[in-house]
Amino acid sequence: MATDSDIALANRLADAAGEAIRPLFRGEWAEERKSDATFVTEADRAAEAAMRAIIESERPGDGIIGEEYGNRNPAAARQWVLDPIDGTTSFIAGRPIFGTLIALMEDGWPVLGVIDQPVLRERWVGRVGHGTTFNGKPVRSAPCPELSNAVLGTTSPHCFSGEQVDAFMSLAKAVAERKIVYGGDCYSYGLVASGHMDLVCEAGLQLHDFAALVPVVEGAGGTMCDWQGEPLNAHSTGEVLAIGDPARLEDVIEAMAGIAHGAEHSHG
Repeated sequence: MATDSDIALANRLADAAGEAIRPLFRGEWAEERKSDATFVTEADRAAEAAMRAIIESERPGDGIIGEEYGNRNPAAARQWVLDPIDGTTSFIAGRPIFGTLIALMEDGWPVLGVIDQPVLRERWVGRVGHGTTFNGKPVRSAPCPELSNAVLGTTSPHCFSGEQVDAFMSLAKAVAERKIVYGGDCYSYGLVASGHMDLVCEAGLQLHDFAALVPVVEGAGGTMCDWQGEPLNAHSTGEVLAIGDPARLEDVIEAMAGIAHGAEHSHG
């Protein structure tokens, strides 16, 4: 389980990442395309380097799984999972809806998560067994009596492939047409935790993209799972659902049904 000192450390990591990111936002920085065709900037690398330096100094026995600089101590039971800028495209576009993601995993399960938006200075913190906070105050996800009235978010329909497209479109048809929000990456999950959005459906996520989101959404009363309704852990495929009202889980799975199950093995 995550301790108070783990929470304090996670907050300091977020502070350090923010210090690296803020001066570069809407400023001058270098950008390059990685081998997987995603983009990375100076800000991504500076923020992760700042966080890793703190962990390596203060928790040398813990592992690190970082998007930019890889893994350290991979056999450790406790792993810090870092995504310095989740939503690099939003950062490049000058949109302050990206975020720094920090998770602590124990034996492959997320026990602590932070979503930090450094420009707006908005921070969600969740840990297993405790309620989620937003800038230090408790937040709760919203009840959603009818799926047909839900606000649904996804980063981009281009992130879905093959049968995943059909599954998402089936879900989109089940919610209110004018209540679908595109873009947002991790920020959308914070909005689910705070009760502003009801659902997020995504595919192709890596562990560093979703590990921190789980304690945040679930600590606020929501649920996170894969497209089959199974809990998320280090071995999940990257098909992710966040649902603010757990009572809607079966409705969501049903809306995607038949199609989502065919997409189960689409991630390597």
